[in-house]
Amino acid sequence: MRREFNPFKQLAVGCARAAYDKKAEDVVLVDVRKSSIVADFMLLVSVTSPAHLEAVQAAIEDVMEPSGIELRHRDGSHSALWRVLDYGGLLVHLMHQEARHFYGLDKLYHDQPKQRWMPVARKAKAG
Repeated sequence: MRREFNPFKQLAVGCARAAYDKKAEDVVLVDVRKSSIVADFMLLVSVTSPAHLEAVQAAIEDVMEPSGIELRHRDGSHSALWRVLDYGGLLVHLMHQEARHFYGLDKLYHDQPKQRWMPVARKAKAG
């Protein structure tokens, strides 16, 4: 069986790492290819403040821009608690922890496979 290249997997991992690098919390990447007709991957990210939300969003946009895949839709531009970025094959949810808990997206996708994305452990500098 020949597997087709899916650019969204690599981009989703890059976006998860970019969010992590910006100190996002509870970064979860879900493979929804078998259950969704809307996207291949869903990235759930917790942020701590409106400024943090903006910084994480900018980092994700920096990952996506060189790919040539354009943002199809952005929802929540005026919200300090939740923003959704729709790149077609990748949906990114940037949420304040309280909103994430209230809406329970993690529970909604609990039975979907999680995609590994964690960066390789950094070596401690010798001092």
